[in-house]
Amino acid sequence: MQPMNRRTFIGSSLAATLSAAASPPWAAAPLNAGFAKANPQNPTHQIDRIGLQLYTVRAAMGADLEGTIAKVAATGYKEVEFAGYFDHSPKDIRATLDENGLASPSCHVTYHFVEKHWDETLEAAKIVGHSYIICPWIDEKQRAEPGGWKRAAELFNKAGEASQKEGIQFGYHNHSFEFHPTESLGGKLPYDFLLAETDPKFVVMEMDLCWITVAGKDPVAYFNNYPGRFPLVHVKDYVNDPHSTSSYSGATGSVKFAGHLADVGQGTINWKNLFAHAEKAGIKHCFVENDDPKNAFEDIKISYNYLHDLRF
Repeated sequence: MQPMNRRTFIGSSLAATLSAAASPPWAAAPLNAGFAKANPQNPTHQIDRIGLQLYTVRAAMGADLEGTIAKVAATGYKEVEFAGYFDHSPKDIRATLDENGLASPSCHVTYHFVEKHWDETLEAAKIVGHSYIICPWIDEKQRAEPGGWKRAAELFNKAGEASQKEGIQFGYHNHSFEFHPTESLGGKLPYDFLLAETDPKFVVMEMDLCWITVAGKDPVAYFNNYPGRFPLVHVKDYVNDPHSTSSYSGATGSVKFAGHLADVGQGTINWKNLFAHAEKAGIKHCFVENDDPKNAFEDIKISYNYLHDLRF
């Protein structure tokens, strides 16, 4: 599914499910809470709370949300990130998570909800227990408009300031198109513009480690230049393949990419190197994602097993 469809998908599944509750106790979470030393004798680290972006299993979620959440938990995942509630109330979502011993520190919502329905979105997030709300998309038309990126940055600052008053952090999730010089920004990279124009107190970044790498940029360079700005990351892999028929043009924009997405550890990304810089990045939560799964439950198991065994 292409990101444009993803935007519609998230928006339609959220539209009927926004309501109210109490604020989650997230602020005391320690830095890099998802990482631990493998054992006292070994100085290497491992990921001890692996998360899943539920967009990966969206077809199953639509058919049987409760059963899908149970399968995700049985695979070993400890955290999930929502991309829509599939016409379930936030209260029912929270109950399903509790029944399966899962936490949902984050969710994705559309730009429209950030702009037009922010109060209701925050109330729903408090019920489910989200610590972060992430916007994953800015419409192509707005991106091309003079001042379109600036308008997005201003909205994100405003949303982030409001969400912090409710104990929730706002953030933005990238694809590849943010790493291509943009005429409406005078040739600047949109990602760099957002980092510069948003207040770090109000807007964090959920870095998609695959899409930035597809764009030919180095995540570690961003970790070094903006330490602590990346408390969440998306973890998926890719394979270069000149014969690939997969199309990710919505995600890549002007970035040229011949290849296909892959389960974590089955592609070209050096995960050991990236996670070795987790402390500098400020990573607290990592979410496996595959926009284009072949067999969703097999795929999430392969990715989980790889990350579970990874030492860095």
